[in-house]
Amino acid sequence: MAGSLDELKFRDPVKARALADALRREVELVGRSPVSIMHVCGSHEQAIARFGLRAVFPPALDVIMGPGCPVCVTDTPEVDEAVALALQGVRVCTYGDMLRLPGTSRSLADAQAEGGRVEVVYSPVQAVELARRHPAEPVVFFASGFETTAVATAAVVLAGVPDNLSVLSSHKYVPAAMDLVADQEETAIEGFVAAGHAAAITGWGIFEPFAARTRTPVVVAGFEPLDVLAAVVELVRLLRLGRPEVVNCYPRCVSRDGNRPALEKLWRVFEVVPGNWRGIARIPRGNLELRPEWDRLNARRRFRIDTAAVGGAGRNVLAERCICGAIMSGLARPTGCALFGKECRPESPVGACMVSSEGSCRIWHVYGGPPDLRGVA
Repeated sequence: MAGSLDELKFRDPVKARALADALRREVELVGRSPVSIMHVCGSHEQAIARFGLRAVFPPALDVIMGPGCPVCVTDTPEVDEAVALALQGVRVCTYGDMLRLPGTSRSLADAQAEGGRVEVVYSPVQAVELARRHPAEPVVFFASGFETTAVATAAVVLAGVPDNLSVLSSHKYVPAAMDLVADQEETAIEGFVAAGHAAAITGWGIFEPFAARTRTPVVVAGFEPLDVLAAVVELVRLLRLGRPEVVNCYPRCVSRDGNRPALEKLWRVFEVVPGNWRGIARIPRGNLELRPEWDRLNARRRFRIDTAAVGGAGRNVLAERCICGAIMSGLARPTGCALFGKECRPESPVGACMVSSEGSCRIWHVYGGPPDLRGVA
């Protein structure tokens, strides 16, 4: 039993120092600077910031957060749809981080202040319960997130929902984010750390065609500090050896084939379609939309959504200066934005990356960004 308990200590300082030493050696053996890798998950950025992992990353290693925040990549017109529905008298419910996400001229919080019926839920099940409490009113669940939360949405759809409930899907598909970054001409990303929670659904095998096509290694990681350090060590080792492979460093939760019952639910309800990711690009396989057989639940089919009415007038000059798209693509850092920590703060966000708890700007603002270790022995 003691051995089993030891194996579950994912915040052991001794093991962390050993991994940090191994990482330093691997980066030195690569023999060039910088070695640039990307993780595609807001939870990984939270772990890196919260536990101060950048303080032990070698100076020659550049660990960049990519488009791994589903709230951040929710496109402006998608927010406009939800705002328009709320102002048309529909009761709209969504996750808390979505409330202050800016649309063209309004957020859902703004719509709520103007009299729109907007409520926060913590799961699709709560959206179903809300619809049952208000059977005479139309209720729309503004659904966001990657595969992990899309499976939860699919599960309630398949279980049966009240006739007055519809789904407005802004669900995104994680592998598309890595394709996007790898295909950018400006990218210098040499390897990817993949999100363990999404891979728990899809399986790590889904990344093998990507690794083969792009000649880029991928390592699946969990979210404890030792998980992240071990994954980064393995990724740099693969880079040093020139091996574009997929390695699973999160075997306690992720298998090669994933969660088959969950995937069966996901693909019975959703299909992959082209979609715009805020500030980045239109991605051929970027969004998850309800299949045609579920049109009776699709808010885009059930309602006439007049987004022109919430588009606003004139230019938002401040928002035009936001560089969230470049930040999420790995082409800029939060601290490289002139608005960061000034006009754009968590209490008054200009860009999407400052809204969500998984947004890189929000995380860097809360935890102080990368450490400055110049002059530190």
